[in-house]
Amino acid sequence: MEISGKIIAVLPLQSGQGKNGLWRSQDFVVETGDQYPKRACINLFNDRIDKFPVAVGDSVTVSFDIEAREYNGRWYNTVRAWNVKKQEVAAPEAQAGAPVPPPAFDEAPADSSGSDLPF
Repeated sequence: MEISGKIIAVLPLQSGQGKNGLWRSQDFVVETGDQYPKRACINLFNDRIDKFPVAVGDSVTVSFDIEAREYNGRWYNTVRAWNVKKQEVAAPEAQAGAPVPPPAFDEAPADSSGSDLPF
């Protein structure tokens, strides 16, 4: 699955020792740009933290999987990112100089003799 949006929060790095060795985990929150914005807390785990550095304000597209696990009779979901692509922000066009104003309308002075009039 994928979600696109802007990163609005990066939570502190967590780490610990498990039966398979040392682990690291970092969560970040993405807000969509829809009319009714949605927020999703997404997790980066172990080497993906270094592979996909994230920062508040980044516009990203995140590919993720949803995993569920049971603990003491309750179920918990994890939204785990496996790819984070930063979206390119279009830079404004470079201006060579000040904007050029439109040409002025030159009006010839009115001739009071009326010799140019067809009637």
